[in-house]
Amino acid sequence: PRLPLYDAACQVAQEVAEKIQERNRYQRNGESSAKLNVIIRSSLQNLSEKIDQLRDLLLRAVSTHQITQLEGDRRQNLVDDLLTRQKQLQASYKNEGPEPDVIRSSLMTGGVKRGVTNPWLLEESEETRGLGFGDLRQQQRRIIEEQDAGLDALSSIISRQKQMGQEIGNELDEQN
Repeated sequence: PRLPLYDAACQVAQEVAEKIQERNRYQRNGESSAKLNVIIRSSLQNLSEKIDQLRDLLLRAVSTHQITQLEGDRRQNLVDDLLTRQKQLQASYKNEGPEPDVIRSSLMTGGVKRGVTNPWLLEESEETRGLGFGDLRQQQRRIIEEQDAGLDALSSIISRQKQMGQEIGNELDEQN
């Protein structure tokens, strides 16, 4: 039940982020955002409950040795990432109005006065434009799989070179 719960928590976090953006857009246009605030608050509570459930499942799995310590650490990192995301969303929820966007962009550019261009604020690439959260995640997994395949090939090449070096060393010892 852990994986569907984790996916559901990620989905809730994504929906909260979208609702916060929608609320901020309404506020900039002078429209009422009270209904969205209620939805965001309840979704944040739902996210908190899902994270608590994930933490409990992880603690149970590690304490009963259902998973290895390495897998437990990996899952703990995922839960920690969700916790960080939740804290960011809560902070974003509490900061109402357009000010957070200005503050965020000034932080990302290294301050308003400096005028340093930030690569994070540049246009989205053609590869990712128009993709949803699930599509981006799938693309990221595909890229990681390609990198893993490349690392496996590199590992076999290095192993072969090590073996050749050892054989050359043995041959030199024999010749000497």
